[in-house]
Amino acid sequence: MWKALCIAASTSVSFTQGFGPLALAPMFPYYIQDFNSTLPDVVKFTGVAILVLGFSNFIWVPLSTSFGRRPVYIFSQLICFGSSIWRARANSYSSFMGACVLNGIGAGPAETIQPAVIADIFFLHDRGFWNTLYWVFYMGSLMVGPIISGAMSLHVGWRNFWWFNTALIAVSLIMVIFMFPETKWHRLHPDEIIKQIKTEKVSPTGSTEKVPVGLQDADKLGGEVAQVPTHGTMPDLSAQATAERDPYLGKGTPSKAQWRLYQPNAHPFKTIILDLWIPWKLFAFPIVEFAAFVTSWSCSSFLTLNLTQSQAFAAPPYNLNPQDIGFMNFAILIGAMIGLGTAGPFSDWISARATRKNGGIREPEMRLPAMIPYVLIMMLGNFVVAFGYEQKWPWAAIVVIGFTCAGIQVAALPAMVTTYAVDSYKPVAGSLMVAITVNKNVWGYGFSEFINTWIAEKGYVPPIMTNMSLVTLWCLFGIVFYYYGKTFRRWSKNSSVHHL
Repeated sequence: MWKALCIAASTSVSFTQGFGPLALAPMFPYYIQDFNSTLPDVVKFTGVAILVLGFSNFIWVPLSTSFGRRPVYIFSQLICFGSSIWRARANSYSSFMGACVLNGIGAGPAETIQPAVIADIFFLHDRGFWNTLYWVFYMGSLMVGPIISGAMSLHVGWRNFWWFNTALIAVSLIMVIFMFPETKWHRLHPDEIIKQIKTEKVSPTGSTEKVPVGLQDADKLGGEVAQVPTHGTMPDLSAQATAERDPYLGKGTPSKAQWRLYQPNAHPFKTIILDLWIPWKLFAFPIVEFAAFVTSWSCSSFLTLNLTQSQAFAAPPYNLNPQDIGFMNFAILIGAMIGLGTAGPFSDWISARATRKNGGIREPEMRLPAMIPYVLIMMLGNFVVAFGYEQKWPWAAIVVIGFTCAGIQVAALPAMVTTYAVDSYKPVAGSLMVAITVNKNVWGYGFSEFINTWIAEKGYVPPIMTNMSLVTLWCLFGIVFYYYGKTFRRWSKNSSVHHL
């Protein structure tokens, strides 16, 4: 029950923090009129928020590691709450841009903290599903936002959309306060256990003290913790047998300490400085680079639709209003639901099947073949959107095929590669997501700066097909990582990131 409440509250934060920043697309015509601006000017509302959002995680993730997930969720939601009120009351271009910047600062945890929460509370074999669930709710919020904003801006004005957004954030904040106990807990690494044994065994006076039960044999093993094959000592690992051995399994409840506003930390500044450095260090790891590039360009395929839908469908021969343009995002949302229903279980099934063939030993690379059908779907969607826009195909063909394919691939590909990276470097899941997010959002900001101008000069095909080619290129590196990923992981086996 507590896992369910925890993940529900965490997911509500991911959803509400993603709901606002990319909801502007159908409202662009109103902002152009009310703020006396041009299309590239109002597109910057989205681009700047995306850029700030990525780099804000250099604040939120160190705080999360030092003081816990709970205070980060609470304070970030308070910032988003204030920025949403500011957006609703803004009367000038510069004022609204300031609200976008503040929103970007507050919305950072949506892209980094929930994967760490998932790693905190779920077992390895379940993480594929939960990471896919997270990606679908987060990316789904980016899809639902334009649907609602388009209809509300047409019927009750764009300001009322931001008041609605304010109410959603308030509900999520209440959920976090009452449903989300702290999940961060430092599990001792074998090296730390050995150090603790040596400290406890010999007192300052030289007398011998009692060593904790179960750790007495560590010195006999030459100061190392030995790994014994589980099947040799515990042949029966069925769910029922495990539950019988552990009568407390599934019956725990949060302690009072987990409901504190923050968790005490003996060395907060050391932890924060370390977390500021670790994301940059992770860029040197091939697996992290692979996950970052696939995620960045897969998400940019979705961002392309968000930034071009008004430009394409508000013009002749379609001449659609903001509500109709917003409703087209239902196709992306349906695609994301298909991705949720297939990608997580499919990747877990592929991985489990490979594990059985490997004698029960699971390797992170085993889930990579599951990317293949989703790469093909991504290519189909981009082809349909690019040539459909350019040649003025019927809007139904572009939306039903192109937009749906975009939803499927953006729910699947990022979830698979981030799960692969987290499986490889679980102790730094938060910092890993910072590295991925910064990479993704810098590209997203750059893409938003030039795509509309590029389309006006060269048409829809060059930018969209260029982006599709880059997604395909990075995904093809999955073949290299499938065969040599273990070698890449071996390069970093002695890295300090495994001890954090």
